[in-house]
Amino acid sequence: MKRRLTFESDAGQLAEVRREARAFLAQSGIEECEAEMLVLAIDEACTNIIRYAYAHERKPIKLDMEQHKDRVRFVLRDYGQSCDPAKIRSRALEDVRPGGVGVHIIRHVFDLVEYQPCARGTKLVLEKLFSSSSPTETPARTNGKS
Repeated sequence: MKRRLTFESDAGQLAEVRREARAFLAQSGIEECEAEMLVLAIDEACTNIIRYAYAHERKPIKLDMEQHKDRVRFVLRDYGQSCDPAKIRSRALEDVRPGGVGVHIIRHVFDLVEYQPCARGTKLVLEKLFSSSSPTETPARTNGKS
């Protein structure tokens, strides 16, 4: 199963993105609690694109959602300011204050987080294994999990 959603980089569009991601995950058989965590992480990734890649300008974002035999994959594509994956980090969780933990949430929730800088923009690949899958079936992880 595959779905593609193209939307403007506007926070007002994120409710529709969350709704579409929830529907996709429900059809994929992901438990509701786990699905909500994945939706939160996707929302955080979209918010980061709006803030950092596009600096709040209204431009297109593509979200591809794919169900595979052992995982779901989400690919976010923007055409804004490209990122340096080595510089993407969350602030320390001990530094208690609002904001700044989106990257931590994304890396905690997904089994694979891969930022791919492009000539224009960035491709962000997010994968979550189904609960019955073995972690050894996952491609190399880039999110610091062991």
